[in-house]
Amino acid sequence: MGFSLLDFRRKWSCRGYMSAGAAMVTAALGLSLVLPERAEARKYAAPLDIFGLGTPRPRTTVHSARIPLPKPRPEEAPKASEEAPPEADGKSAPDTSNANKPAEAAPPPEKQASACRLALTEEIAVAPSIPDIRGPGACGGGDLVRLEAIVLPDKRRVAVKPAAILRCTMASAIADWVRKDMVPLAGSLGSTISDLDNFDSFECRGRNRVAGALLSEHGKANALDVRAIKLANGQSIGLTDRTMSRDIRERVLRSVCARFSTVLGPGSDWYHEDHIHLDLAQRRNDYRICQWNVWDPLPQVAPLLPAERPEEAPPREVAAKPEAGDGTDDQDTAKPAADQPAATGGKSKPAIKKRR
Repeated sequence: MGFSLLDFRRKWSCRGYMSAGAAMVTAALGLSLVLPERAEARKYAAPLDIFGLGTPRPRTTVHSARIPLPKPRPEEAPKASEEAPPEADGKSAPDTSNANKPAEAAPPPEKQASACRLALTEEIAVAPSIPDIRGPGACGGGDLVRLEAIVLPDKRRVAVKPAAILRCTMASAIADWVRKDMVPLAGSLGSTISDLDNFDSFECRGRNRVAGALLSEHGKANALDVRAIKLANGQSIGLTDRTMSRDIRERVLRSVCARFSTVLGPGSDWYHEDHIHLDLAQRRNDYRICQWNVWDPLPQVAPLLPAERPEEAPPREVAAKPEAGDGTDDQDTAKPAADQPAATGGKSKPAIKKRR
């Protein structure tokens, strides 16, 4: 019986079996590399892990933090429910009942009065303080008062109508002006001051009420507009009244220009033709403005209608129409003609019959 390698391969071929076995080995190796077991569950490396990819890596040990526990309470310590005994020196223990209550907001500190507020007493003016005003565009201010009346040295009061909201410094200046300058002026007229006509005081607005203008001193409560000063005898000193004596108005002009930094009246602009503006505006180098023209009195104009007939005048006689041939009218007209030459130097003029 003959035997050869070629006959063996042809009769007992295992090529197919060898190929299937090789594929199974390759798949087993791949699964061992791609899906290794969890490192926590294995103590040793995989037998087929040639490169050591599946070898478990050691991890650092996590130590738990140790929190110290409080020491045990000694047996001789008093119980928490028991109250602490009072001190030996007789001092009472502090009250801890409100210790757990939330802290209340402390009241705001009281605002200290200014030097002007301390000087403006009730013997000078009735001017209670009012809260600060904070308006738009720096409007308002602090240290404000409501000037209701000015107390004269003889304890009589000059009412400010209506009451003016001013800064304390402006109210003090108005009070000094009335007490020291206007009282002697009223005394020269044989009376005393009763009212001060307040035309305008605090108002949050621009100058002359023009839109977009700079903030007026009225908006800062630092100005007062005055129209007249009324006396106790009923007379009124109109500061812009041209029928008032020029000397009196000039005396008022000199007094206000010496006390206030701004004085505006007739002649300054057409906004101040019927009142006087007074303020204490601060300017560089203490610059002052005094623009007030004291106009002459208006000329007297003859009345358009004749004066009324006095009651004591005799009644007017209505003469009847003269009859024809009656010479009474000729005698009446000739009588003044006879007397005329003596008055005209001897020259005679024809008699003229009057019309009735």
